[in-house]
Amino acid sequence: MGIALWLGVGLAGFVIARLVPLRRGRGWWGELIAALLGAAACGLIATALDFGGWREVDWRAGVFAFFGAVALAGVIRAFRKNIPPAPVSVAKPGGPS
Repeated sequence: MGIALWLGVGLAGFVIARLVPLRRGRGWWGELIAALLGAAACGLIATALDFGGWREVDWRAGVFAFFGAVALAGVIRAFRKNIPPAPVSVAKPGGPS
């Protein structure tokens, strides 16, 4: 049940992150995968810190996984928007100079 909690709060974090319109793009698959992986990683860290476990539902692990999911989705969104577009070469009339 602990893993289900981690993934559930990861999905909730993804939905809340998608509600924030700042730098929201059309591609949401990357944010979803990042949120779920971030929630799972933070859930494992919470288990190592003795906040619940694989089969135990603990609210502290849920909060830890939620904030990890939202943070990682935000990082993915920030990096995706800061990548400059590919340069477009424009041919000059009259050929190369």
